[in-house]
Amino acid sequence: MEDAYKIYARKYRPQTFEEMVGQKAIVQTLQNAIRLDRIGQAYLFAGMRGVGKTTAARILAKALNCLKDDRPTSSPCNVCESCLEINDDRSIDVLEIDGASNRGIEDVRTLREGVKYKPIRSRYKVIIIDEVHMLTKEAFPALLKTLEEPPPGTVFIFATTELNKVPATILSRCQVFEFKKPKPPEVVGYIGRIAEKEHLTISSGGLALIAEASEGSLRDAVSLLDQAVAFCGEAIGDAELRELLGTVNKDLLFEFSTAVLEEKPEWIFSLTATVLDAGHDLRLFLKELIQHFRNILVVKSVASPEDLIALASPDDLARLRSEAAKAGEEDLVRYLQALQASEAGLKFSPHPQIHFETTLVKLCHYRKIVSLKDLILEVEEPRRSGGSAGESRPAKPAWTPPAAPRKADPPATLREEFRIRPAAPATGAPEKPLAAKTPPAPVGPLPEAGDKAVRRKIEEDAALQTPGVRTFLDKFKARVISIDELKAKADTEEE
Repeated sequence: MEDAYKIYARKYRPQTFEEMVGQKAIVQTLQNAIRLDRIGQAYLFAGMRGVGKTTAARILAKALNCLKDDRPTSSPCNVCESCLEINDDRSIDVLEIDGASNRGIEDVRTLREGVKYKPIRSRYKVIIIDEVHMLTKEAFPALLKTLEEPPPGTVFIFATTELNKVPATILSRCQVFEFKKPKPPEVVGYIGRIAEKEHLTISSGGLALIAEASEGSLRDAVSLLDQAVAFCGEAIGDAELRELLGTVNKDLLFEFSTAVLEEKPEWIFSLTATVLDAGHDLRLFLKELIQHFRNILVVKSVASPEDLIALASPDDLARLRSEAAKAGEEDLVRYLQALQASEAGLKFSPHPQIHFETTLVKLCHYRKIVSLKDLILEVEEPRRSGGSAGESRPAKPAWTPPAAPRKADPPATLREEFRIRPAAPATGAPEKPLAAKTPPAPVGPLPEAGDKAVRRKIEEDAALQTPGVRTFLDKFKARVISIDELKAKADTEEE
């Protein structure tokens, strides 16, 4: 009986080091180690999901045990019995363990008992532990002694997506390889070769959509291609693929950027309705919009942005340049900062549509906002020219600092002007009369004696205009409320 349908991710899984994508340095290091007979006792492969960690572990296990030569080979044949057993997961000397399911100390103890024995049919006993960071705190110490001095002919290969959770004591006993995220063109080329082998019809734009949706995971990209075939058949159209993946139409992104850059807030509401009618999540759409404005800024700032904008076609670059010509770099930076600042608010807002719309409407008015620096300059400039804002006046002579203020008269002067006599000395000596001064002329005729309040007010105003009082006020930077208060201050100063 023929095998059941095999998904693309399993059918086209790399079987040799040469078939691996985007990990040239790691592949070269492992192949050289095998050629030079420098096999390590433990390896740790770290990286994001779907970049080939477990695949590399299986290829390494086949390279160590391939029977085409009498020693390990850097290119396993995949036809000998040992290679076929490893490919089919039935080799008794290659044990693959899920660290999330077998994570306790008892599982590690059982493993330690098993590795004491030599390989039965192969050169090396290979222990592959996937998601090793899921082991418990008690299980990790149980591995230490075995890793430090493993039995002859035993190789440990660990794989993890969270390297920071693996204890340093484990890392120090392993050769650590960090798998990189493949570049978008590498992902496109990989799934393009699979599409060609399967006789699929798909455009370069469709391949780019799949590569972008996979976010660098080769396994996810192949799975999405498999899903697209199930949805569209062997002829995969861009529109159907975009509907399947839920990706945002680029035309819609350009319409939003045009509304912002051309300051047309009335467009925002109808465009938001279009986004919702298409079934897009506003949070995911905002993420795409931020990336779109970032691409505009790159085109504005860089002479050759082709390498910095993933999978951008010449038409897309031309449209981005057209958008970038509508604003300066400083404006684009402000747009990006505002969009990123609104992400958290949109995530927790009870009214995401209103939050999204008001954010975009604000962006439409951003270039009308005057910076504080410009506002200060606008206010200060008329003062320097001698006029108020919006008024033209002839320039005044340059300002010169005022002369140093005259030294204040002694408080006795104040008493002379107001005919205030000091208290008698404590010794009982007679008080010396003060020289009389001509009092200041009253301003206008004084009221009748009956109107005491009005008369007192006029006297106070006249007294405040005398030179001695003005000097006192300038000296103490104070404001006199009444003549009585002024007398009290003068007495205090004298004492």
